[in-house]
Amino acid sequence: MQSGTEAVVQKARGKRKRKDNQGGIADSRNGEDSSAGGQLGNDDTSDSQKSTNARKRTAPKKTASALNRTESAASSVTCNVDWPDSFKALEKTHRALNLVFTFCCTRKHLATTFETIRSAVESHTKKVLTIEDVASIAAVRPEGVNFAYVDEIMLQTEVRGAERDVTFKAGRDFRSQAPAPDASVGGISGLEKLDQHPDERVEGGKEVLYFEFVDGDLKRQVKDKKTGEITKPNRKLREETLKIPVYSQKQMTNLIERRNQKFIDAMNVFINQCISDNLDPEQALSKAAEAFIPVPTAPEDPPEKSLGALPESIPTERKSIPEIVQELKDSPWYTGQIVPDGHRVFEPQEAVYGDLNFLLSQDLVNALYNAKGITQFFAHQAEAINGLLEGQHVVVATSTSSGKSLIYQLPVIHALEKDYHTRAMYIFPTKALAQDQKRSLREMLSYMPGMEDVLVETFDGDTPMKERNAIRDEARIIFTNPDMLHITILPQEERWRTFLKNLKYVVVDELHYYNGQMGSHVSFIMRRLRRICAAVGNRHVKFISCSATVANPKQHFKTIFGIENVRLVDFDGRKEFLCWNTPYRDPGDPASGRGDAMFECARLFCQLMLRGVRIIAFTRVREQCEKLVTAVQQELESIGRPECVNRVMGYRGGYTAQDRRRIESEMFEGKLLGIVATTALELGIDIGTLDCVLTWGFPYTIANLRQQSGRAGRRNKDSLSVLVGDCFPTDQHYMQNPDELFTKPNCELQVDLENMLVREGHIQCAAYEMPVRPVEDAEYFGQDLPQICEERLLRDAMGFYHCHDRFRPIPSRFVAIRDTEDDHFAIIDITHGKNEVLEELEASRATFTIYDGAIFLHQGSKYLVRDFQPEKMMARVERVKVEWTTTQRDFTDIDPIETEAIRRISGSLSKAFYGTIKIQQNVYGFFKVDKKKRVLDAVHVDNPPVIRYGKGMWLDIPKKALQILADRRLHIAASIHAAEHAILSLMPNFVISLPGDVRTECKVALKEFAKKESQRKRPGRLTFYDAKGGASGSGISTKAFEHIDHLLQQALKRVEECYCESGCIECVASELCKENDVMSKAGSQVILKAILNMEIDVEALPMGPEEQCPAGLETVIVAQPVPPKDRNNLRLIDIKEEEFEDQDTVLWEDAEVWTGDE
Repeated sequence: MQSGTEAVVQKARGKRKRKDNQGGIADSRNGEDSSAGGQLGNDDTSDSQKSTNARKRTAPKKTASALNRTESAASSVTCNVDWPDSFKALEKTHRALNLVFTFCCTRKHLATTFETIRSAVESHTKKVLTIEDVASIAAVRPEGVNFAYVDEIMLQTEVRGAERDVTFKAGRDFRSQAPAPDASVGGISGLEKLDQHPDERVEGGKEVLYFEFVDGDLKRQVKDKKTGEITKPNRKLREETLKIPVYSQKQMTNLIERRNQKFIDAMNVFINQCISDNLDPEQALSKAAEAFIPVPTAPEDPPEKSLGALPESIPTERKSIPEIVQELKDSPWYTGQIVPDGHRVFEPQEAVYGDLNFLLSQDLVNALYNAKGITQFFAHQAEAINGLLEGQHVVVATSTSSGKSLIYQLPVIHALEKDYHTRAMYIFPTKALAQDQKRSLREMLSYMPGMEDVLVETFDGDTPMKERNAIRDEARIIFTNPDMLHITILPQEERWRTFLKNLKYVVVDELHYYNGQMGSHVSFIMRRLRRICAAVGNRHVKFISCSATVANPKQHFKTIFGIENVRLVDFDGRKEFLCWNTPYRDPGDPASGRGDAMFECARLFCQLMLRGVRIIAFTRVREQCEKLVTAVQQELESIGRPECVNRVMGYRGGYTAQDRRRIESEMFEGKLLGIVATTALELGIDIGTLDCVLTWGFPYTIANLRQQSGRAGRRNKDSLSVLVGDCFPTDQHYMQNPDELFTKPNCELQVDLENMLVREGHIQCAAYEMPVRPVEDAEYFGQDLPQICEERLLRDAMGFYHCHDRFRPIPSRFVAIRDTEDDHFAIIDITHGKNEVLEELEASRATFTIYDGAIFLHQGSKYLVRDFQPEKMMARVERVKVEWTTTQRDFTDIDPIETEAIRRISGSLSKAFYGTIKIQQNVYGFFKVDKKKRVLDAVHVDNPPVIRYGKGMWLDIPKKALQILADRRLHIAASIHAAEHAILSLMPNFVISLPGDVRTECKVALKEFAKKESQRKRPGRLTFYDAKGGASGSGISTKAFEHIDHLLQQALKRVEECYCESGCIECVASELCKENDVMSKAGSQVILKAILNMEIDVEALPMGPEEQCPAGLETVIVAQPVPPKDRNNLRLIDIKEEEFEDQDTVLWEDAEVWTGDE
């Protein structure tokens, strides 16, 4: 039974929450002044409210409920009786606490312990501050206050993480500028420590009483040491002199006033509830405050930690997914994170068993039972295996891991029993997947009498050279990848002839991975494999594949392998899906902004894992992977489960081969309870039985999300997928519209067999492996093969065609099937005198990741870069314990440097250009950032720029468009950015490509909205370039260039017909871009119409500046012409020679010609 007081408190909280959601009345309490007090001024408009409005800009039109939620942030609650004197005194104490705490937040070395802030508060209230006073405040607003004992060492570490005096190696002055002493608040000078002498050693186990408000945070500003100018948070720091952190008076005032108003509302709700329940408010509050008086932890008799419904130990058999989801919703920390209509249940297909059409040997029956516990087959397994034995090729389409390994393994073992010379090849896109399946197959063979010694080996880039000959000659089953098939196996056909002659089965797993450009390469590699097998007399190879659920798995299978007679088998298990939105910092106040999605992921990860759920979390980039590992480990420590810390690991690209094998082994053996991964594990490695996939932030496309979601679930078991929404507009769009995640049709896989860059490369490779016969080999490479041979290959006297000299000596080395790099930097760990390679880093990542003073993340640990030697391609790092990380300060310039072709836009004087693009990435410094993402320091570095070249197209914006945008005060850079997105989003409709295959130069808000003149002025043009393919490009932008007329028309049509007001992901925002704040939908229409020479109704355009694009200094100038290197080789399409000069800008002869040298 609840006491009357407890009931009042709970009712008051519920009533207050309902009031917050419903909107309220203007005034607060009877005649009382609600200003912040002290020296701080007053302002009615909240910065965080403004930023919230800006963030909502890319979403569809607001509904009534959305508007109500926003307006509730400013609502207030009234009380019809006078407050008791004790309540007035408590409100005054709250004001003083609020003022002092906010000031302390501007001093990162100053911890707000009770003893530190007591005297300052007392100087304002003129009365003694007691623990009971603070407990009463916490009882009134428990969601906004943290008042508890904390470990002094942990607090000291956090505070001193912001002090930057001895962080880097000796001899370099990296010390920061400390804040100036300030005695404006009470008696606080800003120099207080934790009641400890600097040289005194801290003893473990001591606790201090800590106080903080948890409903908001200040955004850091900076002040120039020379000019004294204070800049807004959206300004990008470019100069080393901008290092002194400051906070504006307006920021502090707004935050103080919001907290004061919330406290007054909470007091009014409490009093009203007491009156309604006939209770004395003073007695009720005194009783309620008892529960909020902190109690120190006694080392000799530690109290039990409150873990909610968490079991004391991890269960070996978890509960059902519906039960676990309900437990999460019943947890005390759950505040409605599952969005409306964001919980979906997909019921499984009914489990049906089937029979094989042939008899298995007793040895194989026994092995199936001993290795896997299998006594009967599911219908989809039996159907696939029967199809293979009947001479068909098989593709299995499933969104879960539903026993596909058996389909791969049983036919191969059955064939080996009949013929010991049988060979099989398992092809996997990643090394991790190959290791996983090899382990499973070896276990099966170990139970087969007489087959224990069948050699099953991996043949990939990690295989030692001295072992390769033995594997090639002796192995019956090899596990490899498309790269090794392309570079090593097929070019050495004579050495592999015995293996290829006896090849019975080729297993190609994760077929959906081979999409876009990669799919085109693999398609021709498979045709080369079939061609060589046929030449050595083997026309009976059977292909087996498994694919995630896509729109066209059977057709995709036929395209990849160039074969018919394919059987499709599909099956799905039960799955639940949650759209889990990161809650607001203050649950009842949208103006407080979203909390940290990383911490939300970490908490959810731990809650699921500790309930026995085998979980994998996917992140978008490597840095997120490492940060989430750290956050999960810290969360496990904080909830009293340190024994589980070492059972969570990261898995991403860059780890050494030895580390990868160790992690894979520990995953499979169950030693690890959870994995945090990038897409290296997205493709379905078997780490035992996965129950849950947690995705941090929308993974760019719905297809990626569904692919990740499919990693969880096994036959006869339910599974869970959770998408945790981040603060980005795309994430919030899907949190507000979760139905789109479930109802949009499955992605159709696209493979372009007509891309001549890819096609010619593989024909040259095929001619090197075995002379090409144009007529006979047309079935593999197309009916126009004779013409291609005549134009691009070398013919001998017998009429056979050989590889051209420009592809020799080894043509496969000239045909890169992945966008990978040969150059890597070694990261060497020198902690405690070690000298070991921690991991290897691609050269293109090195500039953005390692520099003197950087924090390098590895398996949740932090390493300080002590010595970076780019000329030796190495960096020495040392493990450190600091509470901050580093983020690079960089910019990227995308510039056309050579025109190769010009195409007139139909019906317009404008032209499209194609040629060489220079991509220059510059890192000029880094920020030191604490765990709340606050900038502690700005440091300059002198890294050389990273320059690479590619192919692309561009369109110069007519002067008249730039003039119209300027006259209407529409942001030019935002207009260009929006137009580029609109065109990019439609490229897959005209060119077979994937999102991200073609990129553009996205505009950064910190620069575009700045109030200071930018050093970099960008030409007014729309630029697109191939993200893959190196200097020769991937060929995608070439095809886009051919369809530019239709692309422009369709882009304009999409923008004009979209129902949104200022831009959304259906028109000008992009799921791949994190800079969707810089967007002008109206401006994009001006640009597209001007290029197409369409009439522009200037008067109908909105007059800027637009709400989402605040006025800043212009960063765009008129584009200058890009000349060709050789005018004689310039291709003119639908344009006359005398017309190609752009009379709207300078002449070609006045422009600098690029010679290919830097």
